[in-house]
This record gives sequence, structure tokens and C-alpha cells, in this order.
Amino acid sequence: MLEITVTNPEETMALGRLLAPGLQPRDVILLDGDLGAGKTTFTKGLAAGLGIKRNVKSPTFTIIREYQGGRLPLYHMDVYRLEDGSGDELGLEEYFNGDGVNVIEWSQFIANELPKDYLRIVFKRNDAAGESQRTLTFEPHGQHFEDLVDQVEAGQHE
Repeated sequence: MLEITVTNPEETMALGRLLAPGLQPRDVILLDGDLGAGKTTFTKGLAAGLGIKRNVKSPTFTIIREYQGGRLPLYHMDVYRLEDGSGDELGLEEYFNGDGVNVIEWSQFIANELPKDYLRIVFKRNDAAGESQRTLTFEPHGQHFEDLVDQVEAGQHE
């Protein structure tokens, strides 16, 4: 587990960029935390790190946004409105077994659909410390994701 405190959106995006080089097809990254805590900002950095030029927007109303044109496709999902557990109707398994990187916001709503190995990043706002301060906690599940977190930690110190 790795905990990093950021003080502005640029630092949040930089962490996404640090993670991108080690990503592989079928990787699943869960972004959980408060509204406005930086999940989409992090995803923008990750997309940039993959070489995706398109602007990344929150997928709240579309549930899944697909971004092509980078080293790997990026599938950005917001499953907040799937509280009734209708994740199987979305064909999540096809995404998880596909050719791209899967980034999922509000993953607790599809907990039963998740693969065994994934990286969960929890975003916590700390408004008392400044309105842009966030703490990101990286929780790897599986060796590949432990290696990715080590890569992010090493990149932090460069």
C-alpha cells in the first residue's frame, strides 16, 4: 500500500501519467472516493500517459467512455448509477477481457463483477488542509499491480 498527498490537480494528473507506462491490456484500476476528489483528473493524466489526445470527461451520464489513439485503448467507467447491480448487462466482462485499460469510478457498485487482480486507488479530500489537498491510497491486488505501485513510488522521488 502506498499513500501520497497531492496539493493541486497537476500533481494528481502527474500520478496518472506515472502509472501509465506499466499498464497492460485487461488492467483494471478502481478509483473510489468522494465527489470532486480528483478521480477524473487522475484519469486525464493516465490518458495523457497512454498518448491519448482526446479530452477526458467524467463518464457520469454515459456510464462508459472509450478513448482510442493511444498506446492502449482506455475504457473509463462510472458505475455509480448501477447500484442495482446491473453491471452484467453492460458487458463489463468483455471490457475486462479486452484490449484496453479499464478505469472504474465507484467500483463498490460492481464488486461482484471485478476480476481477482486490480489496483484500487482511494481518493480522500482534506478541505481543512486546503481545498485542493487530496490523499491517494494505492491498494494493489496481485503482483503486476504491486510492481506498478512500486513504479509510481519510484517515479515520485525522481
